[in-house]
Amino acid sequence: MKVLLGAVLAVLCANASAAIAVVDDAGRTVTLARPAQRVIALAPHVTELLYAAGGGARLVGAVDYSDYPEAAKKLPQVGSYNKIDFERVLALKPDLVVVWHSGNPVRQVEQLERLGIPVYHSEPNRLEQVGVNLLRLGRLLGTEPVARQAAQDYDGRIAALRTRYAGRPTVTVFYQVWDRPLYTLNDDHIASDMVRLCGGRNLFGRLKTIAPEVGVEAVIEADPEVILVGRRDDPKDPGGKMWQAFKGMTAVKRDNLFLIDGDLTNRAGPRTAEGAEQLCAMLEEARGRRPR
Repeated sequence: MKVLLGAVLAVLCANASAAIAVVDDAGRTVTLARPAQRVIALAPHVTELLYAAGGGARLVGAVDYSDYPEAAKKLPQVGSYNKIDFERVLALKPDLVVVWHSGNPVRQVEQLERLGIPVYHSEPNRLEQVGVNLLRLGRLLGTEPVARQAAQDYDGRIAALRTRYAGRPTVTVFYQVWDRPLYTLNDDHIASDMVRLCGGRNLFGRLKTIAPEVGVEAVIEADPEVILVGRRDDPKDPGGKMWQAFKGMTAVKRDNLFLIDGDLTNRAGPRTAEGAEQLCAMLEEARGRRPR
């Protein structure tokens, strides 16, 4: 009996002290002694992922534009994604900081790591990686059941789109992030993965920079069938008006200038599924406008 009791106690002690370890999007292993209780999100998409993974109550700080869900607007601000208030971060005493791998200042992230603060690098650039991030963050937070359900719901919506739009005729696409200057996204961004999912081809996908600046002349020469424009908050200037002057472009002739909510397509989070559904519907509408 004493031997059995000792064995049980040994197992319990081992489980209690077992470290939590996950591999992040930078290929680094993040290890915690126990589930994170004080978490800071250094990008809007990270904030959305953490809430969806069940970590809303653990969040103690975020950067500006972290506006979804509604509760995120009340979080203490620690700067912007590209200029972190380092002293504010330290004052909040986080036991986990989730960073945007390609967006946050490298030196400041490295400084956090040198201080021994666990850092998880988030960079979902493919649709399936959103669900993976949810599961990994749920593990770090100790909220795995919630994270697992969120991942299943998200993955199910993406799988349904893959089935529905598999084999659809290809549509050529220009994705406009901003017009002054004119920016687009290459194939390393999750928005381009949405375009591919829906049977589209990003005409500037092979450019090396993830968010390259392009010229108007280059877009005219490429002659996309569809122009997707990130919607703005200003109703007087929603974006896309500049292309109306180029009446010889296929997208203009066929009235295939579409406004899309950039928060749903540029932020790699659970709402990406909603963005993909909208984008697929737009490309399908464009197919229906092809000459017969």
